[in-house]
Amino acid sequence: MKFCDLLKIVAGPSAGARWRTAALCVLLGLLLLFVLPAGALAQQAPAAGAATPGGASLTIALGGDNDPANVSTAIQIVALMTVLTLAPSFIMLMTSFTRMVIVLGFIRSAIGLQGAPSNQIIIGMSLFLTMFVMTPTLKRVNDEALQPYMARELSTMQFAERAAEPMKAFMIKQSRASEVDFFLGLSGQGATKTEDLPLTVVVPAFVLSELRTAFQMGFMIYVPFLVIDFLVSATLMSMGMMMMPPMMISLPFKLLLFVLVDGWHLIVRSLVQSFVS
Repeated sequence: MKFCDLLKIVAGPSAGARWRTAALCVLLGLLLLFVLPAGALAQQAPAAGAATPGGASLTIALGGDNDPANVSTAIQIVALMTVLTLAPSFIMLMTSFTRMVIVLGFIRSAIGLQGAPSNQIIIGMSLFLTMFVMTPTLKRVNDEALQPYMARELSTMQFAERAAEPMKAFMIKQSRASEVDFFLGLSGQGATKTEDLPLTVVVPAFVLSELRTAFQMGFMIYVPFLVIDFLVSATLMSMGMMMMPPMMISLPFKLLLFVLVDGWHLIVRSLVQSFVS
């Protein structure tokens, strides 16, 4: 008598019992399929360390945890993953991206548009303008740090130091002296030469300077559009049109003014020249 027939007798003739019988048969079949061949192979396998006549042997040796080369490689991998994780922060806070994206966002708010241009367009335009402005600095990083490092002429620490020098020079040039002195005072350091300033002082001073400059440019952008809003509101009040939204009337005039003066060209030229000068 087969084992499944025995299970049928034990389970009974009901439909639920037949389903349980089928499930048990499948599980037992899978168990026999995987367990028995593994046991047979274990019995046929030679003992550990026994030589197999006429067969080739394969030995794989892995370096231990105390191998200096493996430890150095692991540290380099961790450092690389950390840099890749912080790359968006580097782009936003150590380049011209901050000023670009804030000023372009002010333009949309000053005109009164909600979704045109979209956030993707503003961020993409800011990113490409940042690449244009940062090209000389990135070229210095490539020539002085990246290429020698790829040619194995520099260590990792020397590469980091040389790559930081052009970026630090760019940020110091765009930072206000008052902001640098402020963070030097907070850090407890005295008078320090420009080339000896640490990045922990240069980066926050640069970010504050960029925010201040971007908001100043945003104020200058708001002024002409604010005048148009004021004139439209005063005109509607004098005509007794209290229920008419001023934005509905002023928006076409804002767009007309922005197009007539070639606003995008003026804004982009002002942004680029603010970094070149």
